[in-house]
Amino acid sequence: MSPIDNLLAVILGGGRGTRLFPLTQMRSKPAVPIAGQYRLIDIPISNCINSGIFKISVLTQFNSVSLHRHISDTYHFDSFHTGWVQIWAAEQRADVNDWYQGTADAVRKQLSEIITARTDYVLILSGDHLYRCNYAEMLDFHIKNKADVTIATQPVLKDEAGRFGILKRDENCKITSFSEKPKDPEILKNLVSLDDEERPYLGSMGIYLFNRDLLVGLLNTLDYSDFGKHIIPYAIDKYDVYGWVFDDYWEDIGTIRSFYETNLMLTDENPKFDFYDPLNPIYTVNRTMPTTKIVDTRISHSLIGKGCFLKGDSIERSIIGLRSYIDTGTTIKNTIMMGVDDDVFEKMIQDEKYFDIPLGIGKNCDIDTAIIDKNARIGENVVIKPFPPHFEMDDPDPIKKYYVRDGIVIIPKNTTIKSNTVIQP
Repeated sequence: MSPIDNLLAVILGGGRGTRLFPLTQMRSKPAVPIAGQYRLIDIPISNCINSGIFKISVLTQFNSVSLHRHISDTYHFDSFHTGWVQIWAAEQRADVNDWYQGTADAVRKQLSEIITARTDYVLILSGDHLYRCNYAEMLDFHIKNKADVTIATQPVLKDEAGRFGILKRDENCKITSFSEKPKDPEILKNLVSLDDEERPYLGSMGIYLFNRDLLVGLLNTLDYSDFGKHIIPYAIDKYDVYGWVFDDYWEDIGTIRSFYETNLMLTDENPKFDFYDPLNPIYTVNRTMPTTKIVDTRISHSLIGKGCFLKGDSIERSIIGLRSYIDTGTTIKNTIMMGVDDDVFEKMIQDEKYFDIPLGIGKNCDIDTAIIDKNARIGENVVIKPFPPHFEMDDPDPIKKYYVRDGIVIIPKNTTIKSNTVIQP
């Protein structure tokens, strides 16, 4: 058996996702759409498949229905394949009467499933990061160094050390100390791991590779709830913990600002991360849809999903999701439009008699710096403009129509914006 066949990947489905609210108002973090046609969960699952890992479990808890549906529609192997993608939902049992209390607690509550998988190694992953990684290289490093735990790390700029959990690695790649978001110059001086003037520190990526028996033992004996805050610092003091360096693009999409900027980065001519890699593709649900129809619309530096009908004046540096409709005279700039769900689209003709405003964006709108969630109905002559950075507010209307987070206007899922509405500073 190949070592990679002896590894179980456990993907953490995330908590309430408050920092991504209102995108997480009706879905979990890993179910949030990205790049027009994918969801965040597609990233770690695709990395696993491309690495040769076919025993994959996803721990879910909050607003998980759409995530479950997406996984079950997308990831299924044939009957001759030994692999699987399973959903381990939070549940109450006779011996467990509360929900997941943190990352480590979530894994603890599924130890029986981990033992049943009968693998020697367990890889803990997050469901809200964007990167492309071959985990087989990390496993080879782990085995070569006879490690008990291996942590994926990334070189960190001097000025950004305070944003990460910083790990000190010795000349043998063994982790000797850890500090969470250090800012004290004296502490930082003792955390230098690399002979690199610009990037002397190693930051934790939140990816952990455990020997299974150690993981089971730690979670059975320690009442700790979180890997980064509790389990990893404890393991560094007691066991052989090594740091594996991943020196490529990686982004934690944990806030509205990071989600927004990461999506728009994908529209660059040469983006830092590219979904177009035939050797290591990012998988998602296989959709049978028509190509997008474009009528008199000028499009620049944008990603356009399938099944759209675009009649607007211009679309610039934006992402237009599946089944989107944009009417004549409308300009879209620096905006993420997530499109329309398939079940809503199928009922669109019947439903139009109940709505004054159709799905999509109406005529003569001017939209700049916005996130428009799925199934939105935006009337004619609507204006949306950016607010100052760091500015936040909720629509004063008691039935929330929009939110502003870090200066970005967000139109929640299934929302209707009336014609002639103006949202600006």
